[in-house]
Amino acid sequence: MPWQRPSPRVTCSAPICSVLSPLPNIQEIGARGRRRLKLASASDPAAMEKLGANPANSCPLTPLGFIERAATVYGDCPSVVYGGTVFTWSQTHRRCLRLASALASLGVSRRDVVSALLPNVPAMYEAHFGVPMSGAVLNSINTRLDARTVSVLLRHSGSRLILVDPALVPVLDEALRLLPPGHPAPRVVLVEDPQEKDFPPAPAAALTYERLLEMGDPEFRWVRPASEWDPMILNYTSGTTSAPKGVVHCHRGIFVVTMDSLVSWSVPEQPTYLWTLPMFHANGWSFPWGMAVVGGTNVCLRRVDAAEVYDTIARRGVTHLCGAPVVLNMLANAPEGVRRPLPGKVQILTAGAPPPAAVLGRTEAIGFDVSHGYGLTETAGLVLLCAWKGEWNKLPASERARLKARQGVRTPGMAEVDIVDGETGGSVPRDGATMGEIVLRGGCVTMGYFKDEDATRAAIRDDGWFYTGDVGVMHPDGYLEIRDRSKDVIISGGENISSVEVESLLYGHPAVNEAAVVARPDEFWGETPCAFVSLKEGAAGAVTAAEVIAWSRERMPGYMVPKTVVFRAELPKTSTGKIQKYVLRNLAKEMGPTRRGVSKM
Repeated sequence: MPWQRPSPRVTCSAPICSVLSPLPNIQEIGARGRRRLKLASASDPAAMEKLGANPANSCPLTPLGFIERAATVYGDCPSVVYGGTVFTWSQTHRRCLRLASALASLGVSRRDVVSALLPNVPAMYEAHFGVPMSGAVLNSINTRLDARTVSVLLRHSGSRLILVDPALVPVLDEALRLLPPGHPAPRVVLVEDPQEKDFPPAPAAALTYERLLEMGDPEFRWVRPASEWDPMILNYTSGTTSAPKGVVHCHRGIFVVTMDSLVSWSVPEQPTYLWTLPMFHANGWSFPWGMAVVGGTNVCLRRVDAAEVYDTIARRGVTHLCGAPVVLNMLANAPEGVRRPLPGKVQILTAGAPPPAAVLGRTEAIGFDVSHGYGLTETAGLVLLCAWKGEWNKLPASERARLKARQGVRTPGMAEVDIVDGETGGSVPRDGATMGEIVLRGGCVTMGYFKDEDATRAAIRDDGWFYTGDVGVMHPDGYLEIRDRSKDVIISGGENISSVEVESLLYGHPAVNEAAVVARPDEFWGETPCAFVSLKEGAAGAVTAAEVIAWSRERMPGYMVPKTVVFRAELPKTSTGKIQKYVLRNLAKEMGPTRRGVSKM
């Protein structure tokens, strides 16, 4: 029976006024106050200075202990569900310990990098605990990347071992072949998927994930961080450049953002969480660790499409899911035959790109309750949330959607957020119009960029702020809204695309003279790359937009491929010869949003 505070009782029959001490008069209160002040002034300030950190209160913060607690509190409750496979929290805990133990037996130790090239399957969830429990640093690789980029990331990170999905083995094989001569290749562990009948069985000599776990000890004493500043996570901001920016997070930062995200989103105990958000995307915004805190059920999905999502929500009683606005758009625009009644109110947390107000409105009209936030790879999760006010519920639906489309205010765990003028460094006015750069400071901001001191100094400056490179405005009510992005970054379906990277590849086309890439609105992805191209002399008429797109598809990841190619005799330039991208952005907007498939020009 839960403890209850006892009710106060009077144990005598006398009137209550007779058992209370007489109230002191004003003079007595003043005298007592003077005596207390005199006593305080006589205290020894040095005595306070002697108190502080000690072995009992200064153990390193880490999210890895969450699963140990989950195994105790929720041991027989479902932890991970994938197709017909259901694990309990007790089983998941032991599997993570086996993974940590097996990695240690293979020579993986503190600060070694272990990579995962996996979709949202149970092994990917377990890696978020098991890999750092061995002392290693987890590196989750985007499964949409091509072999060239994967090779660059493996080389840059110095990965010792990689967990790979059967569907991605051809990409990994090519990536390993592209490693420089003499560079040690990571050991490969194949993660078999019994739910997929089309995958061939693993070779008898191959080290599979389940064989790896059999090598491990379920009673393994996991490697606790020596310091909460020990590195735990290595993620790459885009993975689309030969000089990638590897974002390093420590145990303390992941602990802070995990607890902060649960509080900010008001996640209750034992939710059913659907993994529509890739776990490789900023580690699923910290929710692999967060679900262990609240004893949630992680429902894994290999593929995310509207029919599968609606069916899983209905079958599993899903209560929570995350995703970029493209997921909202997919659910809102699903045909009637695919869309199914929701079993109850389903919470969706969206971020990764500014969601159109119309998409928010359509999604909530179906019955989803949408929360909108903002974060970066460098913050390990969301650090802004459009905290909802009750009085806004009385507004028309269109106005509610407009307000919710804003990125909002700092989460409780983020110390400060501001928008600063690029020239003065001061805060911009709260007028909803004056633009500046979004800056942050708080416990979950990255420690810096791996092997890139210049990039670290450029982003984390001596004034104590992390400069995001995103441009926004501050509204009079203190809510922030993104208005543009610096460095011409295109956000397509939650993926950051460097326009410079796409341009550099387009310049390799034998017929291309000049190329500039900007964002064009897209009904499904939010934005897609739009390439403006001038051709070399004599090439006009000899190459088509479809041919350029096909050529690009062979040389870059699918999400980077321009969906629109526009030929112009000459690209607009400034007097110094620089291409005027703002002119091209306006032209792309005037074209209207692209639709599914290749746009017809």
